[in-house]
Amino acid sequence: MRTLALILMEAGPLPPGFHLHIDNAPWMPLDIEDIEISGPNSLPTISVAHYGKQNGDAMRDPEMLFEMRRDGSEIVLAPYYWRNDYLGIEQYSSYRDDSQKLFTLSGLKQQHEAFARTWDRNLRSQGFYEAFVHSRSR
Repeated sequence: MRTLALILMEAGPLPPGFHLHIDNAPWMPLDIEDIEISGPNSLPTISVAHYGKQNGDAMRDPEMLFEMRRDGSEIVLAPYYWRNDYLGIEQYSSYRDDSQKLFTLSGLKQQHEAFARTWDRNLRSQGFYEAFVHSRSR
């Protein structure tokens, strides 16, 4: 998720619970937020989503949750959740059960990683990084 990492680095130090909203017409806005929970590997989690509306309700199209860690000066994002409200699908590829045992569904994890790479390429080609930089300079 190089595009998201670039946006997060451009944003600079962010406070806990941060929320970034990026308008980039004609595309659906992009929301990136710290949801202040730990992921399955006890790392901070960020939510990344496009939201549409149906009957006045916010609909995720899609939302992914990523564990976020720093590797030197780089931000590394690892997906573990995918949701699309229009399709009625919610998937965890990594999670802890009630006894805190870690489960990873490797096939689903690979699907989430592949989707994240495709989504990242789309965000980049649609100019979300540039839209974020432009919004900061106004």
